Amino acid sequence: MAGDIRFDGRVAVITGAGNGLGRDYALEIARRGGAVLVNDLGGSGAGLGASHNAADAVVDEIRAAGGKAAASYDSVATRAGGEAIVAAAVEAFGKVDIVISNAGFLRNARFEDIDDARLDALIDVHLKGAFYVAQPAYRIMRRNGYGRFVFTGSASAMFGHAWQANYAAAKGGLMGLSHIVAIEGSAYGITSNLLMPTAQSRLMAEMDDGFMEIPDFARSVQEADYSAVQDRLLPAFNTPLALYLASERCQATHGIFSANGGRYAQVLIQATQGWISPAGSDAPSVEDVAEQFDRICDATTLHRPMTVYDEFNAVAAAARERDAAAIPAA
Repeated sequence: MAGDIRFDGRVAVITGAGNGLGRDYALEIARRGGAVLVNDLGGSGAGLGASHNAADAVVDEIRAAGGKAAASYDSVATRAGGEAIVAAAVEAFGKVDIVISNAGFLRNARFEDIDDARLDALIDVHLKGAFYVAQPAYRIMRRNGYGRFVFTGSASAMFGHAWQANYAAAKGGLMGLSHIVAIEGSAYGITSNLLMPTAQSRLMAEMDDGFMEIPDFARSVQEADYSAVQDRLLPAFNTPLALYLASERCQATHGIFSANGGRYAQVLIQATQGWISPAGSDAPSVEDVAEQFDRICDATTLHRPMTVYDEFNAVAAAARERDAAAIPAA
């Protein structure tokens, strides 16, 4: 059995680390020997206000236990803020090895009622904020030949949640960001993965039950079986997977992972074998697609492209299968 996972000599930047998930990640990395830059603007679950108290409290807790930590109060929502967060880590500890992009908040509303204030605020913090912190950290990691990114996604983006179009759009963008960082970072010892955590946190206080006006969605809420997750929706149940993805031992990259009530799972994006139209330069008609739609959706055979070019290989394989089927038996 392999030894304990440690972070000795590693420096982690964790955004939104003053409360909830981020706080738990910070405390555990520090307990395992890592130095932590605790970033938190100190705002509410709706992204309002600012205070040094949240970040300072986590730093004090880490230092009291003998760990290494420094505080940052900059907002991730600007390029200058992202640069300042990474610079604070370098000033305090000399480098950056790990970024866990966790900062965020909720402003729920019906899709039709989401105005620019609700949309821009979520995009700025979740998506652009992750980008702004990751870019300067990536440059340092590239020079050093090592790095770990853990971007915080959401089941709301991957599977769907009513009244969260702004939140889901931002979180969905993080999936694309993580994939590209993984591809480009593969040349420099850098991995990147997306974690979809589930926890009772301050963000839950920002939710109301207005989304229950959608009958099918309300039914899914009411009929869900919560029996296996009682007392297991705490931040601590997400931390083991987050820290493993941030560790040197983890070589996985370009992945999406779910942590929910003590279950840890990989979430896959796959394409069906589909239907490939007859050979030649003539495009099929709309009616052809309608006729073949069940086959287009048939999940019997699945492919998992890791880049956009891998999909061309799947097309070629389907074409060979089509052509082989067209050859009459001898």
